[in-house]
This record gives sequence, C-alpha cells and structure tokens, in this order.
Amino acid sequence: MIRFFNGKTLLFDKNGIRISNDEVHVSGKKIVYVGPAKTGECILFDREIDLNGALLMPGFKNAHTHSPMTFLRSLADDLPLDRWLRESCWPNEAKLDDDAVYDLTKLSILEYLSSGTTAVFDMYNHSEAFAHACVDSGFRAVISSGMNDFDKDPEDIERDYLKLNGFGGLVSYRLGIHAEYTTGLERLKYMVSLAEKYREPCWTHLCETKGEVMGCIGRYGMTPPRFLDSIGFFRYGGGGYHCVWMTDEDISLFADKGLYAVTCPSSNLKLSSGIAPVSRMASAGIKIAIGTDSAASNNALDMFREMYLATSLQKYLLNEPTACPAADVLRMACVNGALCMGLDDCVNIAEGMKADLTVINLNRPNMRPMNNIPVNIVYSGSKENIRLTMVNGRVLYEDGRFFVGEEPESIYEKAERFLREKVRKE
Repeated sequence: MIRFFNGKTLLFDKNGIRISNDEVHVSGKKIVYVGPAKTGECILFDREIDLNGALLMPGFKNAHTHSPMTFLRSLADDLPLDRWLRESCWPNEAKLDDDAVYDLTKLSILEYLSSGTTAVFDMYNHSEAFAHACVDSGFRAVISSGMNDFDKDPEDIERDYLKLNGFGGLVSYRLGIHAEYTTGLERLKYMVSLAEKYREPCWTHLCETKGEVMGCIGRYGMTPPRFLDSIGFFRYGGGGYHCVWMTDEDISLFADKGLYAVTCPSSNLKLSSGIAPVSRMASAGIKIAIGTDSAASNNALDMFREMYLATSLQKYLLNEPTACPAADVLRMACVNGALCMGLDDCVNIAEGMKADLTVINLNRPNMRPMNNIPVNIVYSGSKENIRLTMVNGRVLYEDGRFFVGEEPESIYEKAERFLREKVRKE
C-alpha cells in the first residue's frame, strides 16, 4: 500500500473543484482511502510519499492522440492540412512497421508521463503493437479504430475490437473511422453495422476544416455530423475530434444525442484550421474533452498548453473575458476526457477509483502565490510542475526519472535509428 500525505488533494464534485488536506491511500490498482490522517491506527505501508505541500490530483486524460507520429515531429511544418497529409504524413507513415510503432509509442509515453497525463485516446495503425507498448510501459490507453478507404481489409477492425478489448486492464478499443472524407459509403455502412452489432459508440475526425465540411455537403447534401447521424453512425453515442466548423444544427445534434466534442486547440491553430466553438458547445450542454492531436501537427503532447489555449481562444473568439472559465477547462482535461474514453473509474480521487494520479509541485515560482490553485494550473502551470505520475497504482515517473521498463536513452536511440534508416535517407 502507498500513502500520499502532508499535501493538498484536488477533488472534483458536482459543484466544482474542492481542494482538501486529505491524504490518499492506494492499494494495488485502486484508491482505498481519502480523508484525514488515521491517528491511532497501525497501518503498514509499502511506501509513504511525503508531498511536502504539493498537490495530488487526477491525471490528465489526453482525448485525441496519434502517439506513434512522434517520428514526424518538426519534420514537415508550416503546411496546410491537405498538403501536410499528402506530402509528409501519408508517404512516411507507409514506412512504419510493428517494431517502429512500438518504439515510437514508448517515446510518446515518456512525454505523456512527464506532463501528468495518465491515459490517451489514440487512433492509429498497427494497433496491437501500440497496445503492447502501452502494457509493457504500464500506461493506460483507449484505442479508436481509424478505418478508411486505404485499409486492405476493413474486417481487421472487428478482429482488433475483439482481441484488444481482451488485452488487459490498461488497454481498451472503441469503434471509429478516420474521417468521412477518407471513408466511402460502403465502409461507413460496415462501421455502422459493427456499432449495431456491439452497441458501441463511434468516433471520427469531424469538422476539422471548412473544406472538409463543404466537401461532405457536396457529396451528401449535409454537414459531416448530420450525414453520419443519418446513416446511424452515432446511434450508440461517441463523438468527434476537433469539431471546429460546427453549425448551430450540428451543435444541437451533438447536444440531443449526448455526443462528446474533443477540442485540439494547438493543432488547429498550427494548421490554420480554425478555433472550435467550445463555449457555444458547452453552453448547449455538450461535454467537451481536450486532446493534443499528434506530435506531427502540434508539435508537443502537453496538456498544460492545450488547457491554456482552450480557455484563452474562447475569450478571444467571443470577445468575452468570462468565457470558458479555468475550472471548467480543468474538468474537461480530467473528468470529461475520462468519460469520453469510457474510463468511468478514472475520473476522480475517490475510494474505489483507479489510482491514475499526478503530483504537481506548488513550491515553484509559477504556482505562487496560491490564490487559486485550479486557476494557477490552467493559466500558469507547466510540465516543470509535474513531480510524479502514477498509472494503475504504479509510479511511472518521478522527479525526472521514468519507470517504464526501459531507459529513456534506449527509446530515444531507437526512434532516431528509424528516422535515419527509413525516413531521412531519402
């Protein structure tokens, strides 16, 4: 059993965010106690972690990633989305194999852990290699299939769904397509049939660019959300990544069906895709989560930067300084991210919840004075404040050191070798 004590604890409740002086006990994979120190009881702990005034909080849930794309970081930048995909991403991704995806995923996991992220919602190829990398590292991930017209055999989706949902407690699998514009009607209907068969939610890149929306209207006479809904894609829930170019009707559709919208502000800005109407969607009752997208389009995997942009861009977009309050954004990054992934037992610090936690060092200049800790996290927090990250009851990162079963230098070298031998040689 592990004891966290002598610090502060951030708790989400129905009325907002509460900061307590509770200590937290973890046994195995779960939180077993949250409350004041138990005086007079003799409890044998395997480890007692003195927080020394630091803050223990639920880990961030990065709700949209393409983890193996770390190899494309800073390789092709300052291009529009269509050229970026056609000229850099797709040709180089064709060179990936299972070994490369495994190693590149591990590289991204190091970055997730050092910025307080305890789970990701990932869409990519070579799903089993990705899953092995996560399990071997002790990291939590939910995989969304990214079916499109380039897949050799769309029935691989069902095989992955059945296999990877039985892969163990750290990995699960959801249904999805890459996007409407990369997936023809026949394969879209196949995905809908899987959703019907397993009564599963469906996910997709959605309304990321104006061109995407206009293309769908040209093909089907409807925006992407309305078209996908018309064929039953959202019958069992799910949602979309990006959701930048959403009409009022699209927003009403999402609200009525209880769909999630995942905003990726850094990627959308860098690719000049636009600013998602986060405040409008939230006001309509849509649950918003936050993702980084890939290291190819972001180029960081840093939830602190995403939180800051998520709120600041809404203030700019609406010319309203009260838009998208920091406390709401922190909930998006922790609670809503977990819920949209189906990680209902990872949303908070409470007895019975999974021990997916991070420790934020408050004894740093950017965290002082402590007038409002949640606001500090969103507006002035950074990766430098992450002292420890725990996933499933295991400390995977602490004070600059990683405990993922392999030394960082080995992971770095494997990533560089792949670039040297497969990408840069041309």
